[in-house]
Amino acid sequence: MNRRHALRALTGLTSLAVLPRLTFAAREAGIAGAIRPALIGAAWRGPNKGDPHFAGALEADWSGKAVAIRHAVALPGRAHGVIAEPGGGLLVVAYRFGDWLLRSDAEGKVVQRHSLREEGGRLLCGHAVYAPDRSALYTTETDVRTNRGWIGVRDPKTFRKLAEFETHGVDPHQVEVDHAGLLYVANGGVARNPANDGKLDLASMDSSLVRLDPADGRLLGQWRLPDPRLSLRHLAWNRPPGEAGALLGLALQAEHNDAAQREAAPVLSVFDGKALTLPAPVGDGVGYCGNIAPAYRGGFALTSIAGKGLVWHPGRPEKLQTFVEMQEAYALAPWHGPGRGGGALVATALGLVRWHPETQAQILAWPQPMAVDNHWVLIGET
Repeated sequence: MNRRHALRALTGLTSLAVLPRLTFAAREAGIAGAIRPALIGAAWRGPNKGDPHFAGALEADWSGKAVAIRHAVALPGRAHGVIAEPGGGLLVVAYRFGDWLLRSDAEGKVVQRHSLREEGGRLLCGHAVYAPDRSALYTTETDVRTNRGWIGVRDPKTFRKLAEFETHGVDPHQVEVDHAGLLYVANGGVARNPANDGKLDLASMDSSLVRLDPADGRLLGQWRLPDPRLSLRHLAWNRPPGEAGALLGLALQAEHNDAAQREAAPVLSVFDGKALTLPAPVGDGVGYCGNIAPAYRGGFALTSIAGKGLVWHPGRPEKLQTFVEMQEAYALAPWHGPGRGGGALVATALGLVRWHPETQAQILAWPQPMAVDNHWVLIGET
């Protein structure tokens, strides 16, 4: 798909029927001045698989129609999760079965490195989250000898491990916290070979969502979907936890042997604090969503390896609607946009896509040949 076709694919996406009783007009002319440049924390490599990996800040200038690399830090390997730090820095987490954490400041200077090589057989699974008061950093980890999942409790300044506790499953991927500091962990359920990341014994998959007490790791609840071949992987709150209507969304990846079953699989599960549900029976056509973020008025946005961005709203829970169709639509971050929030920033093969239901969609080409990794984060707007 070239850039002209990409722009055509974005046309008309400001009137999503999935958002009930709302009419959105393209108000770009009246609000262009209010849309400030966005600063995005990301990880990327060059266009070829063997190219070096970097993390840093990308600046999107909407009025100037350009993306610039503000700063970049060379990484020891592929990254996965990226967290915005106070003051504009970044915390970068190594890709699954990685052994490093890295922190850079707002100028792109590395200020902290940490290796897990001396920590006794635990390797990172790609994601981390801070406690609400930032008193601890929690990392998802795997014991390479047993394949069991663990949460590492780390000093937020030094990354030194202070404690650890089990996730009561295998393949823990993303961890989130609620307003009370309780932990929610998506156990993907897929046993893997740490040497090559190969999947082992899918017939014995056991994916679950667990709620843990951060004080001692006590299991406070565990939930599973009826279909054991649906892997729970990525998590996002639709609104701040503790607020009325707060839901935890889970992006799913189907692991069925049969291609037709994968293609027909749902890709979104929603947790209301009591039960996991599958509100939208029709998925993305391939059964693989790799990212989820809050979207307009209590909804969720997801990205799929089918090259789609999808949006879901609790007002019409049975529907998933496409808001972008572009090759390699992966990294996803919520974007405030011109109004009351609810937009999305999506990394694609051709560039950065900006979407919001109250303004025109826009795509900005990458400043150089590059492949942005699976996750990124909005640092701020300048």
